[in-house]
Amino acid sequence: MVRVIPDDDVRSLLDLEALLPVVADGFAAQYAGTVERPERPHYPIGTGLETADPEQPLGTGLCMPAYVHGSPYAVTKLATVFEGNEARGLPTVSARIAVDDAETGQPVAYLAGTAITNARTGCIGGLAARELAREGPVSLAVIGAGTQARWQTRAIDAATDLESVRIYSPSDSRVRCATELRDELEAPVEAVPSPARALEGATVVVTATTSTEPVFDGTDLEAGTLVIAVGAYTPEMRELDDRTLERAERVYADVPKEARETGDLCGHPDLEVDDFGGRFVDERTVTSPVPGRQSPDEILVLSSVGSAVFDAVTASQLYERARDEGVGTVVDL
Repeated sequence: MVRVIPDDDVRSLLDLEALLPVVADGFAAQYAGTVERPERPHYPIGTGLETADPEQPLGTGLCMPAYVHGSPYAVTKLATVFEGNEARGLPTVSARIAVDDAETGQPVAYLAGTAITNARTGCIGGLAARELAREGPVSLAVIGAGTQARWQTRAIDAATDLESVRIYSPSDSRVRCATELRDELEAPVEAVPSPARALEGATVVVTATTSTEPVFDGTDLEAGTLVIAVGAYTPEMRELDDRTLERAERVYADVPKEARETGDLCGHPDLEVDDFGGRFVDERTVTSPVPGRQSPDEILVLSSVGSAVFDAVTASQLYERARDEGVGTVVDL
């Protein structure tokens, strides 16, 4: 018997405050090497369907399996990324997740995966802000106004004392995003007309775009800023300029090897990149814990590409909640 958990049910089960420590545990397991995480294949979808340019694919498919040692579940996510979907009123990223019993290999659940992807990615930003932002309330600048901009803001609100939010996007989507978040958060949320305006006074900056060019001028960063870049995941995609990396005291990544292949970092082969996952391993079990912020004036950068491990721990938690609360529909395959 398999429990099918649709998107509305997934969203009803999501609790960012409860999910933050689960994702932190996933970081620790990945850093310690107690996971199975095969390389995720990327492949083009839709080639031959566009009559005007039949050689041009319409989107990208991804397969992301993972197993955390000792977990009762093995998890595989299938995802697609279609940037043209915004014009269709559809999500840019769509995903579904299979959960299998780790003792028998039998399927136990299928979950709508888009909200899971968004929430676990948001938690990466939330944990980074909690661990690496300078002390005190967070003044947040968000570059981008899509779904992930919203989830990053929600997770940072769940993880820190969020004082204010400024959102920039070159389109009117910044107004819609600000309006939606204003209804959810206690902190004031403002749509602003430029990246420079968003960065004024910001202690944390999130970039959540699909840009192929830098989205702000690193000269505009104030001392002590933490930059969380979550948009770029291919060599062609880029959100950060050279000036930002030059000013950064340290650069972290959730998956350093893969982050180095993004447009943000691939042009800097000699750049030292710390594995952010080391922030969540018991210091008694590691010889060189990953350092955090050393002074309030340091500029720090986290480059995030995501990991199937975070999908696995999130989906496992949600499946167990759904099972215990009788959420979803049980079917016989």
